[in-house]
Amino acid sequence: MDLSYSDEQKQIKEGVERFVREQYAFETRRKIAATDRGWLPENWAKFAELGWLGMSFSEADGGFGGGMVETAILMEAFGTGLVLEPYLPTVVMGGGLLAAGGSAAQKEALLAPMIGGEKQFAVAYAEKQSRYNLADVAVTAKKSGNGYALSGHKGVVYNAASADTIFVTARTSGGQRDEKGVTVFAVDAKAKGITRRDYPTQDALRASEVTFDNVSAGADAVVGQVDNGLALLEGVLDRAIVALCAEAVGCMDALNKQTLEYIKTRKQFGVPIGKFQVLQHRMVDCFTNAQEARSMTLMATLKIDDPDATVRKKAASGAKVQIGKSGKFVGQSAVQMHGGMGVTDELAVSHYFKRLTMIDTLFGSQQHHLTRYGNLSMAA
Repeated sequence: MDLSYSDEQKQIKEGVERFVREQYAFETRRKIAATDRGWLPENWAKFAELGWLGMSFSEADGGFGGGMVETAILMEAFGTGLVLEPYLPTVVMGGGLLAAGGSAAQKEALLAPMIGGEKQFAVAYAEKQSRYNLADVAVTAKKSGNGYALSGHKGVVYNAASADTIFVTARTSGGQRDEKGVTVFAVDAKAKGITRRDYPTQDALRASEVTFDNVSAGADAVVGQVDNGLALLEGVLDRAIVALCAEAVGCMDALNKQTLEYIKTRKQFGVPIGKFQVLQHRMVDCFTNAQEARSMTLMATLKIDDPDATVRKKAASGAKVQIGKSGKFVGQSAVQMHGGMGVTDELAVSHYFKRLTMIDTLFGSQQHHLTRYGNLSMAA
């Protein structure tokens, strides 16, 4: 199998790496993170100008006909620079929901302006009691006239403060943990009845606790089918997992590079500490873990569009388990080899470590996905 990039993919890779190199120096990133918004509108406009926001969508949806490989190229480079712009919640998750289940009218009203850089999204699916069970939905959507009234609370909603539209899962029928009865709605982020508590996360992103109090949503706000939104959400989050894994690979590569440079220059007992065999062995282990993570991410990238949902789910979960394992090893090793300064805010290493730690828990921990993988294997 030829795994080399096409000429177009090479151009994308070169372009995004140049952007990160020129626009996302560590000190620049710290200044961006300190702003109220937490990302720069001019960077988002550049994403749109360069076609990155529409790159992975079909031409029929107004995109440029790319796919998961192109998304992974972008996300890996974003990982090397710890890019803060909300590409994952807006493009991969929100845009993914519209591409997979949106009506023609929804795509015209929401997806097209998102590709143009004019709209951003958030996806509200997590609840305080649900852990990683996507079917555990207590937010309700009760029939109200020709539409629905949404009530309940969603937690850790990334990019809700900047979003124009929030995609929210709500229960339209069945019990709280039933797989059938979950529906996805596209709700105006400024709709009456929505309240937010915004906060920065440990890795300098922005998230919110969002409460819905009889928020009105018309029948045309339903994305996909009523009562059958769980499969739609699962498919989109599996793609988000692969994108996240690609970002983690970029983080690990950057950490390994910075750590290697440090042990070559930091001296102890009159010699660079990189001369010590134990640290040489540790760097080899870090490199091996990063390559294992890269291989699993590549495998998942190639299998994520498999028509067999079980193949897709196993690929995503397998990659997430390896990313969690490798990210923990590489991150902790980098901090340890840098000594006490490895956890200071002034050093980039601590920020990569925080991001890898958060990636390990986002969309499901190692244990969750190991269990999921095992259950899928036994059911096959």
